[in-house]
Amino acid sequence: MSGARDARRAVDAVLLLVEDDPGDALLVEEMLADSDLESALTWCKTVSEAQRHLIGAAGPVCVLLDLHLPDAHGVDAVTRIVHRAPDAAIVVLTGMAEGETGLTAVATGAQDYLVKDRLDPEILSRAVRYALQRKQVERATAALRANELMAQENARLERGLLPVPLLRGDDFEAFARYEPGRAHGLLSGDFYDVVQTTDGTVHAVIGDVSGHGAAEAALGVCLRVAWRTAVLCGTAPLERVGLLEEILVAERSDQHVFATVTSLTFPPGGGEVRVVRAGHPGLLVREGTSVSWIEPRVGMALGLLPGAGRWTESTVPLPPGGHVVLFTDGLFEGRTGPVSRLGEEGLLALARRHGALSARDFVDTLVAEATAGAAPFGGLADDVAVLHLGWGDRA
Repeated sequence: MSGARDARRAVDAVLLLVEDDPGDALLVEEMLADSDLESALTWCKTVSEAQRHLIGAAGPVCVLLDLHLPDAHGVDAVTRIVHRAPDAAIVVLTGMAEGETGLTAVATGAQDYLVKDRLDPEILSRAVRYALQRKQVERATAALRANELMAQENARLERGLLPVPLLRGDDFEAFARYEPGRAHGLLSGDFYDVVQTTDGTVHAVIGDVSGHGAAEAALGVCLRVAWRTAVLCGTAPLERVGLLEEILVAERSDQHVFATVTSLTFPPGGGEVRVVRAGHPGLLVREGTSVSWIEPRVGMALGLLPGAGRWTESTVPLPPGGHVVLFTDGLFEGRTGPVSRLGEEGLLALARRHGALSARDFVDTLVAEATAGAAPFGGLADDVAVLHLGWGDRA
């Protein structure tokens, strides 16, 4: 046999014949022996036996399926095989008068059908190869569609996590930046919001729900919307944090999910900012070209011990034109070496090198340099949200 013939005979697939008639089974075996397929054939006499065999099957599988079996009849046999092994290719074996049944089987999930009385080695070989190829295309198409749906869902969730600041004038500057972590295909629960009430006070929040995925992102959206609603309804800052914990506990999909939050209040006049922290990282304060890291009093993250959290409001003086920078921990937790991370000190040093930049350039530079530092070691492992806030003319 030539090398080309040998190459054609190589088929990396499991062949499973489901047929209760020994004569028909022998016919299929002989056809396969005379074909250019070399895959081993396993013979099962019932759908139940085939289902048990498919549990442990590895790699591509092609099922040659009779539709008249002791435990299944007609397209029910196809449905049961598809249910047990959705990635298996199926070629239905029919009688001369069962053309319509064969078409129905294809519509139910089979890739092809063959008439037993017209079988020959070439037709059988081609049907198996085509069925495996069609199944591969179906899987690729389904995966592409799933990715498209995930991207659409992520876009909807991201719009909910990252709103447009609700400001009533141009005397307060709010610049926001969100950067996804490395391409894990899933959103995290990072969220933020900025709202100015009718008395001129500006309220801001930034938070981070633990974990990644649609459930965590949806929970982040829920917390952000609840926070904005509480602000617009006049709820006091400490009460808002307690409300967010109640909602988190009620809505989370797992009892181990928690969230860190920092909530800020900027009274009109610009002389101070009031801070409530629940397990969230500290913040940067910019004054002229200098940058400092401050750690207002912090309470327990939301959801760790529901009902046991005690939070306080700290007042931080702000110099004229001073600005506050909030962020989620993804900004400084990226690896900068095999066992090292940027860390809070590294982030502060990075911020001080760029203290003269405008708000937008300052935030963009922090994110860009943190991303570049982590790039050789897999990139930022977590999403990053950054808020640059304050009265004045830095932007």
